[in-house]
Amino acid sequence: MSTSPLTVGSLEGVLERAHRVPPLHDFPGVDELLASFDELVERHPGLARRRRIGTSRLGEPIPMVSIGDGPRQMLMVAGVHPNEPIGFRTVQHLAELLCTDEELRAALDATWHLVPCIDPDGARLNEAWYGDPRSRTAYARRFYRPAPDEQVEWTFPLAHEGHWFDDVMPETLALMRVIDEVRPELMVSLHNAEMGGVYYYLSEEVPGAVEALHAIPASLDLPLDTGEPESPALQLLGPAVYRMASTRDEYDYLVSRGLDPTGLVGGDSSAAYAARHGTVSLVAELPYWSHPSADDDTPTATSYREVLIAKAEGLIELGAALTEVLEAAAPYLSIRSPFLRASEAFVPMMGTVGRHERDRAELPESDRPATVSEVFSAADLVRCFRLRYGGMLVRALAAEIAAGTATARVRELHHGLVTTYEAWLEEADRVEGLEVIPVERLVGVQLAATLTMAELLGRRRAAAGHGAVGPGAAGQGAAG
Repeated sequence: MSTSPLTVGSLEGVLERAHRVPPLHDFPGVDELLASFDELVERHPGLARRRRIGTSRLGEPIPMVSIGDGPRQMLMVAGVHPNEPIGFRTVQHLAELLCTDEELRAALDATWHLVPCIDPDGARLNEAWYGDPRSRTAYARRFYRPAPDEQVEWTFPLAHEGHWFDDVMPETLALMRVIDEVRPELMVSLHNAEMGGVYYYLSEEVPGAVEALHAIPASLDLPLDTGEPESPALQLLGPAVYRMASTRDEYDYLVSRGLDPTGLVGGDSSAAYAARHGTVSLVAELPYWSHPSADDDTPTATSYREVLIAKAEGLIELGAALTEVLEAAAPYLSIRSPFLRASEAFVPMMGTVGRHERDRAELPESDRPATVSEVFSAADLVRCFRLRYGGMLVRALAAEIAAGTATARVRELHHGLVTTYEAWLEEADRVEGLEVIPVERLVGVQLAATLTMAELLGRRRAAAGHGAVGPGAAGQGAAG
């Protein structure tokens, strides 16, 4: 596939670049990631500029690198969830591409602001598995996800229907300042999932976006994920493309169902905050491992109601098992590690979410055949949460033991939980059909989705009479 000046911003030109991402087998740690950006700035003085935008809670400087000088402003942020490091490789590759591909840079006519890692403290707690992300077991044993009120993505200010959140972290404040300063036309928050296929979030409908976003994983031989969405409150824009998750929408949905939103909603998202500037936000969610069922929409003999009930029972059982350990250990724990804080937040959430799913199973619309993808994704969510939150509670108790402050009771509880956790790991390992996805293909999807949205927004801007700014002013359509 060749690239010409007129198609550099088209889907064809974007995919050509996505296919050129070199083989990748791991994710960089924080020091390696930031050093690569320092080296990039040294190699491209003037074109790439580095500056500090804030400080982490543990005192680590948070840098941002800006590339180019075009009038359009684009913002990309990696590490918003530290267990989701595909974006570290994406932001590295985009930075290199922008510095070395003059044709692309001219076509985009933008200034790109790239934040390599917005939560370095959280990332360092996942680094032990970054070097070999192929094994689901190794990943789970070393997994860390911050408690919701410690996640950069979900700690933006919010006041809605009596719900109030203003416990903004330093990292979130740094990103708020950048958003207000840059007022980006496009903001890409780099996330990823774990298992299944590719799916997207868009903050608003953009003509041609759904079709173009579908074409990207197809070109890279990755399935869409048409199984269970992350929340029943989400609005579908097209298969595997959702309107961006909103805390307000989630709150309103729970209230409309007569459910208590307390403990399930917190702050707002970066997309909701950036919307005040007219920013279009994109998230491309990608798995480390794929499965043939991810995009199989064949109806099954199992009802959707049965799928929801099975998921609910699994989550309630998980919540009960972990709650028993956490409550028994609590009087003896002296170290309030990040693993303990996260466990205290997520463990009770399991039972609550399970009860909500059981309630949803009673809705009339649940009386239909479930698809293959829905059956698989619902069952795997239970496996995923066992591995995630069981593993973090193991790490919380292990931290007490490693510090030499664990009582005999804590050691006993740790031993029992490890036994249960090993059984969960073995069950997950028995799932057949898993494919480890090459990292370069995952990076290719995020890269192509970002450049495609830049193309589409440039076209929309031109059509609205703001001038032929950006790629595609004289090229092929975004659908190729």
